[in-house]
Amino acid sequence: MNDIQPISINGRSYRAPANPVVAVCIDGCEYDYITEAVAAGVAPWFASVLAGGSAHLVDAVVPTFTNPNNLSIVTGVPPSVHGICGNFFYDREADAEVMMNDPRYLRCGTLLAALAGAGARVAVVTAKDKLRALLGHGLQGICFSAERADQVTVEANGLSDALGLTGLPLPSVYSADLSEFVFAAGAALMERDRPDVMYLSTTDYVQHKEAPGTPAANAFYAMIDRYLARIAAAGAIIGITADHGMNAKFDAAGQPDVIYLQDVLDARLGAGRSRVILPITDPYVVHHGALGSFATVYLDASLPAGATRELIAALPGVELALERDAACDRFELPPDRMGDLVVVSSRHVVIGTSASRHDLSGLDAPLRSHGGLSEQQVPLLVNRPLPAVAGGARLRNFDLFDLLLNHAR
Repeated sequence: MNDIQPISINGRSYRAPANPVVAVCIDGCEYDYITEAVAAGVAPWFASVLAGGSAHLVDAVVPTFTNPNNLSIVTGVPPSVHGICGNFFYDREADAEVMMNDPRYLRCGTLLAALAGAGARVAVVTAKDKLRALLGHGLQGICFSAERADQVTVEANGLSDALGLTGLPLPSVYSADLSEFVFAAGAALMERDRPDVMYLSTTDYVQHKEAPGTPAANAFYAMIDRYLARIAAAGAIIGITADHGMNAKFDAAGQPDVIYLQDVLDARLGAGRSRVILPITDPYVVHHGALGSFATVYLDASLPAGATRELIAALPGVELALERDAACDRFELPPDRMGDLVVVSSRHVVIGTSASRHDLSGLDAPLRSHGGLSEQQVPLLVNRPLPAVAGGARLRNFDLFDLLLNHAR
């Protein structure tokens, strides 16, 4: 290992890695995906971790979306500190609805950049390019996305040939191959370069379509198992968690079970008096049609927040409706980037804006999605025993690097 210095960042301290450390965020992974693959006999490496390593059920960040949770994992803190509270938000200053992919929205540094600054060789591979700039902010090292693996350069990404590294063709963004490319790159980098710290983040294309235990889901986790076994064989300490779980979000007829909240509010309060923002929104709408189980609502100044909250809370399918301060306190969110109200739908229901604004033609399977409290519980696995944390305080997915660097040996 390099001469790496311990670091302190965002109120937490971390030891230097004694062995290569690999942190993995399996997008959309609830615990049952792993246990079902193990039960089917197709995931022997996962089986060995469940038997001889550490396995926990932990809480993800709410809203249970990709950007807030990945950034919490790599900063070690909740969105109230790092500022990334969705994939998408309403920027009051710009008076515009925008993606939260730009590092200018990040309010603190990442562990990845700090470790690289302390002398560690750091590599980051993410499935979708939407995360690359955030994960790689300030990082001197390797950082690229499978989505744009054909466009890497040494100057921008820290390597010259990602396709040659893996021996795989450029994958489609709407495929399991996108995640396989991440793991193939991670295994190849570990075997070729042996980075001190590596972060791998996948896509939830499979989980949006397949429930745990289905043949396609088991095949996907069998693929992951094979690559993680390769990485472990190189001597890496591996930690795995998820950004969120996944649930069926359709009715008895197989149609999405949707509360079109903007339509409801326009009908009850008058058009133009509220703005519903869906933080799940991203460029990859085929996955979910921009339908998730969390929304934030901006109200005209003349509308009473309390009465509007009560109206929304009474709607069938709404699990929780909170005013901004209460929601930000409960979920550790930045108040200046949230609306006047936060709405969470129940386990099998999603929230939309207006029916006319959602193109669901790309959904080729009954909708599975995320965003709410029902997708908050996720796995956290480490291929080493962690006796110091057994029976302790409930863990969060963003404790992953603390466990890998401070407890696993």
